[in-house]
Amino acid sequence: MDTDLKVTTTLSFDGYKIKQYKGVVRGIIVRSPTIAQGFFGGLKSIIGGQIGSYTEMCEQARQHAFDMCLDHARQLGANAIVGLAYDSAEVGVQTGATEVLCYGTAVVIAPEST
Repeated sequence: MDTDLKVTTTLSFDGYKIKQYKGVVRGIIVRSPTIAQGFFGGLKSIIGGQIGSYTEMCEQARQHAFDMCLDHARQLGANAIVGLAYDSAEVGVQTGATEVLCYGTAVVIAPEST
């Protein structure tokens, strides 16, 4: 997804000044594997190696959480996010559900005057 927002994991952008802080923004999603992902992932865990179906599920969850975080920043009138980070946790051992949280600080930035 192309974005009109600048995003960084650091707390500033070279050549830009933070003019206004809009607040913490986040995107959160809870995903569980499909039946097929669970079946093939279970088989793969027996023989070892990378579990591609789980990797795909996690990447989709990260992307969805990121997109939600961007939308939240836009709603606040921000044009950038600083300090972007991810966190994840297992939600249900029986279900195999995973929570993915993407968060940062929404800001308004402007080019520094030279």
